[in-house]
Amino acid sequence: MKKSRDSEQALKIAPQYYTAHSAFPQQLFTRKIAQDSWGPSTAFFDSDVQGKARMLKEIQIVLCFFFVFVFAILYEITLQSGCVLPCMPISKQFLTQEDVMSQRRSIIFVETTDRLEPPPLVSCSVESAARIYHDRPVVFFMKGLNNSTWLDSNSTYVAFSLLSAMKNVFIFPFQMETLFQETPLLPWYHKVNATQEKHWVHISSDASRLALIWKYGGIYMDTDVISIRPIPVTNFLAAQASQFSSNGIFGFPHHHWFIWDCMKDFVQNYNGRIWGNQGPLLMTRRLQALCNLTNFHNVEDQSCQNISFLHPQHFYPIPYPAWRQYYRVWDTSPDFNGSYALHLWNFMNKEHKTVVAGSNTLVENLYKTYCPTTYKALIQGTGGSGHMQRNKTE
Repeated sequence: MKKSRDSEQALKIAPQYYTAHSAFPQQLFTRKIAQDSWGPSTAFFDSDVQGKARMLKEIQIVLCFFFVFVFAILYEITLQSGCVLPCMPISKQFLTQEDVMSQRRSIIFVETTDRLEPPPLVSCSVESAARIYHDRPVVFFMKGLNNSTWLDSNSTYVAFSLLSAMKNVFIFPFQMETLFQETPLLPWYHKVNATQEKHWVHISSDASRLALIWKYGGIYMDTDVISIRPIPVTNFLAAQASQFSSNGIFGFPHHHWFIWDCMKDFVQNYNGRIWGNQGPLLMTRRLQALCNLTNFHNVEDQSCQNISFLHPQHFYPIPYPAWRQYYRVWDTSPDFNGSYALHLWNFMNKEHKTVVAGSNTLVENLYKTYCPTTYKALIQGTGGSGHMQRNKTE
């Protein structure tokens, strides 16, 4: 009993003593007494809680460093690959033309008529490019669109709808007046009388592709070109034959001096009466002014002042006099191993030959392989007639 009273007396006196004479706070003393009174389990519990808190803090720090490291790696990969927009889950409807074209690596198509429903060959060209260049924007500029015309994947135009649904395909309106701003083409455009130009659709297309590549860079393709594998070079022209360049496929960085010279030549040597004078003949003139072009040997490409002049086999394995071969049945289909894309020479197709489902023609097999969505929707979906095939622009 006496021992109990002594303990009670100590509890009353000790806190006052430690408050007055010690650096330890009263709470520490009281906690010590409580631990002595209730046993070692409470002390163990406090120690366990503190240990878990320290562990949790360490885990948070490690995770922070981990996420920073992962973000840095992903950012570096993005910069190296250039796949900024296609690699990010951003809804296409929130991306402006400037957002897309600022990458300066788009695959570009142009429609200079006012039609809004792309024929199957146009649709196949755009779709095949979207599949081959899945990490790059594929941009289809349509003169028939304007800022008040909004068409999307729910459009009643079947081809427009299926192209709009592809994640890296962007369809934008364009006005030549705006496009030609700050280029040598603007004074010419103000002066020319389009109604008097026999080949105006082609001439305006020739001018537009130059201005687009000058302003944005990338690769231009005609809408009768089916892509089958990526083009491995940046600055290039496609040879249609030895010593003769096409302008149906070419690629340059934005503001490249060669394209600027082409625009100046376009104006200075303008002659709308001669078909191709502002297109393939222009490209050939500019290339010949720079280098002494020679005949191709084997399938080796040529180089002229850091511009690759690619062998005809890369894009024109079937030359234009034999364009009908695309619409015939082959005993053994060619593999086109040396080609990056195939130009189908639609301008030559005055007979309006079409792709027919089940015909087993070369062009049908190309559709099945490189633009299967177009094939199912526009060839099989029309009862196999391919009646929408005609493309007036190429």
